[in-house]
Amino acid sequence: MKSVKGSIGRSVDEPDPKVRFYLFHGTDESQSSALGDRLVTALKANKHALAGGSLRGDPALLADEAGAIDMFGGSKVIWIQPAGEEIVSAVEALLDAGACENPVVAITGKLGKTSGLLKLADAHPLALSHVSYELDARDAERLVADLARTEGLRAQPGVAARIALGCGNDRRMIAQELAKLALYLDASPNAPKDLGPDALDAVGADMAGDFSSVGDLALGGDVRGLSEALSRMDSGGKDSIPIVRSLQRRLQMLAPIRARVDSGERAQAVMTSMGKALFWKDKPFVERMIGLWDSAGLARVSERAGALERRLMRGDAPPAAEALGEELITIARQARRR
Repeated sequence: MKSVKGSIGRSVDEPDPKVRFYLFHGTDESQSSALGDRLVTALKANKHALAGGSLRGDPALLADEAGAIDMFGGSKVIWIQPAGEEIVSAVEALLDAGACENPVVAITGKLGKTSGLLKLADAHPLALSHVSYELDARDAERLVADLARTEGLRAQPGVAARIALGCGNDRRMIAQELAKLALYLDASPNAPKDLGPDALDAVGADMAGDFSSVGDLALGGDVRGLSEALSRMDSGGKDSIPIVRSLQRRLQMLAPIRARVDSGERAQAVMTSMGKALFWKDKPFVERMIGLWDSAGLARVSERAGALERRLMRGDAPPAAEALGEELITIARQARRR
């Protein structure tokens, strides 16, 4: 069944034991993952990852895993991410099974109205579906302020906007940054502290973490510097997805600025209007990138970065470090042609 607007929080924090299958879909996959994590926490369970591809040839596997009692008596949640139409038969078998000990969570991106998986989850009484939409700037600022209060932080004017922008409106990253800032300020709900720009400068000046410089080198066309940075990366590729997501956050920052410039505004005026939401150290870089890339170019890079992230998460790319390096070098070479 489809979640009722405003009810999803209670559905994952106080889960109905009858629900066997949770489908979290939509463009904001970080929100979908966060909802799944809340469900796991509410059930005091552990995640048990299951690849969606493994269910294509063995649809009964999902019901078997969900029906198995843990030999140590613990609870678990079967976690499928990314999920797609290949799991429909497995979910049907799960919902038709006589019993289910462990609920299943499937995380996927945007699903069309013709999706068999979505139709199944929307209609079945033992399933729950919820669509996660991307936050706009205003909603993201409200989210930062709300999450800050749970950490004992009172966000001062301009701070929420800056954190939201720096984190690309990513809920999980926002929560991580606020937890880090609360630790730095020694804040808690019982001992709240003001969160001002000084703390961001000291702790969270680069909201994208240490990975942002790699994507910036690519966008700036610095092939030599990028090659050196890639050579220092973990050879196993564990940094690949964080670097790709950092690049995506940078693109999310640049795209609306470039769009305003395309509509006739001056780049300097746009950046000035953003106030403290745009970190002062970023302004020279942003101004340069706005002059280097047009909206169409930023859109192409964003599309390629999203495709690379999906390939890395599915594991069907070449070795992660190699795939990342090839893509970033391609972006850097394209920047040099502009």
